[in-house]
This record gives sequence, structure tokens and C-alpha cells, in this order.
Amino acid sequence: MTESARDGEYDEWLDSIESDDGYYLECSNGHGWLPPRRVCPRCHDQELSAVDLPESGEIASHTTITVPTPQFEDDAPYVTAIADFGPVSVTGLVRDVDPDDVAIGDVVGIDVGERVTTGDRAVVFRPR
Repeated sequence: MTESARDGEYDEWLDSIESDDGYYLECSNGHGWLPPRRVCPRCHDQELSAVDLPESGEIASHTTITVPTPQFEDDAPYVTAIADFGPVSVTGLVRDVDPDDVAIGDVVGIDVGERVTTGDRAVVFRPR
């Protein structure tokens, strides 16, 4: 399989997670956002600072995909979740847990893994 082209700041952010230096951007009013951002979408502040991403987050929403699109057929079944890490919400795949056992409120860590079907890097949550 050939390596995918890098996606600028998104891949830089994934690199930071892989090296345990994950971060989010925070404006002077305390609103948090994932990169890339140049302006806070909530208050339009242009003074954004990198802040360490918390080591663990909490699943706020999830769904189990059992009938995927063809581009993800080898991944199924898989769980996609939104987890809150401090003031930011991150979307990723839940791994190392049975899909039936994933619940809102589960505490997870963040990592980078690969999609089975495509080999593309993806945000991955693992139970803490």
C-alpha cells in the first residue's frame, strides 16, 4: 500500500498525539478548538495558544457502524465516538473494547492508529 499524502496541520496534530505531546488551541477567552485554526470561531479572537491536551477524555456520544461504506468495509464493525478532552471534543475510533461495551461516560485515552481497510492514520480512543 502506498503512503497517503500528508494533510498539513492535521497530520502535524496527529504527530503530536503519537509523540505524547497532543494539544489544542485556546483563545484568551478560554474557548478550546482543535487545529488548524487561525481565529476562534466563537469569539473571533486571533490570539490562540497551544495548550496540552488532557491525558484522558470522556465519551460523550458514540455509534457502532456495522454496514459501512465500501471504503471502510474491512473495519466493520467499528465504533466512532466523540470524546470530550477538557474544552475540546474529538472524534475518533474506539479500539480494544467490544463495541457492545462502549458507553457514554467511558474514560478513554487518545492515540493514533490505522484504518484496517485503507491503512490511513486515524484518531483512536482506548479505555483507561
